[in-house]
Amino acid sequence: MDYTRAGAGTKSVRIYVLLSISIVFFIAARIFPVRGLNPLKKEMVEASQLMAQAAEILRTCREANGVPIDRTNDINATGLIGVEFSSITTSVGQLDAKRTSADPNFAGLLVYLLRKAGVRNGDVIAVGASGSFPALITAVLAASKAMEIKPLIICSIGASQWGANNPDFLLLDMQRCLAEQGIFSTLPIAYSLGGNKDIGEDMSEPGREKLAQEIRKSGVLFLSEPDLEKNVAWRIKLYQKGADLSPIRAFVNIGGSWANMGTDSRILEVKPGLAHIVDFPPVEKQGMIFAMAAKNVPVIHCLFIKGLARKYGLEWDPSPLPEPGESRLYSLVAGDKKIFLLIAAGYFVCIFLAALFIKTADSLT
Repeated sequence: MDYTRAGAGTKSVRIYVLLSISIVFFIAARIFPVRGLNPLKKEMVEASQLMAQAAEILRTCREANGVPIDRTNDINATGLIGVEFSSITTSVGQLDAKRTSADPNFAGLLVYLLRKAGVRNGDVIAVGASGSFPALITAVLAASKAMEIKPLIICSIGASQWGANNPDFLLLDMQRCLAEQGIFSTLPIAYSLGGNKDIGEDMSEPGREKLAQEIRKSGVLFLSEPDLEKNVAWRIKLYQKGADLSPIRAFVNIGGSWANMGTDSRILEVKPGLAHIVDFPPVEKQGMIFAMAAKNVPVIHCLFIKGLARKYGLEWDPSPLPEPGESRLYSLVAGDKKIFLLIAAGYFVCIFLAALFIKTADSLT
C-alpha cells in the first residue's frame, strides 16, 4: 500500500472539509444580515419616510391656503421655511440651518438617539419645542409614530428668522393640517408665545396679540409665565399629568426657547445630540433641559444643527434633499451584530469539532 499517497489524500480531505465549512459560514455572514434587516435601521428609515410624507402634506396645505413658497430661500420647496422678518419673529436665525433641518433623515436620527437613550415601544417622552424649527417638530412626530411611543409636546409658537414665523402659516396651522390629514394625531398639550421670558417680549405688539388669539382659538392650554422657575415647574406638572403615572423616558429639546434653555451660560456647554450633563446651575436659572437632567431623564438636545449634522453624518444645507434612508447616518446601524456574532460563534465551534474529529480519526488509523 502506498502510505505516502494515502496520507496526501487524507490531508486533502481535511483541507476540503475546513474549506467547505469556511465557505458556508462566509456565505451565511454575507446573506443573513441583509435578509434580517437591522430592526433599528428599519425603524429609522420608516420614520424618515413618514417625515417626507408629512412635508409633502404641509407643502400642499400651504399652497392650498394661498401661502406661496419662496423658492429663492426655500431652495428645496419644502414649505417648512419661513420668512426673514415678520411681526412674530423673535430672534435671528440661520437660513442654512433651517434648510438642513428639513432633511427627512433627521427623523431617523431622532429614532436612533431615542433608542440610544433607552426609550422603548409604549414609553412616554417629553418634548419642548420652539417654532423656530418646524421641520424638527415634524421629525419628532414621525419618530414617535415609527417607534410607537407617546410624545407630550409643549410648543412656543413665536419663531426666529426662517422658522415658523410666517403670520399666514403658523405652527398651529401646520400641526392642524397634519392632524386633519391623519398622518399624526398628536397635538401639543400646551402652547406658549415663546420669545423673551416666554411671553413674546421681543415680538411686536400686533404679533403677540395675533398669536395669543390663535392659541385661545385652538383650545389648547395657553402657558404664559414670565418667571423661569415657575414656568419650568408648570411644564413639569403638565408633562407628569399627560404621562398619567407613566415615567418620562426622555426629554427632547428642539430649538433655543427661553423656557427650555434657561438663563445660565452653562447651557452653551451642552453638546447637541444625547447630552451628558454634570454641571448644574442654580434652580432659578435652570430651563427644562437642566431640570429634566437633574431628574435623571435623558436629554436629547436638538440645537446647533451644524454640529448635530456633522456628528451623525447628515448633509449640511443639501439640495436636493436626500431621500429617506440615504445618509451616512445609517452606517451607525448597518449590520445586525447579534446575527454576526451567532454566525461567528457557530463557525468557530464547527472548526473546533471538525479538527477534533480529524484528530480522533487519525489516531484510529
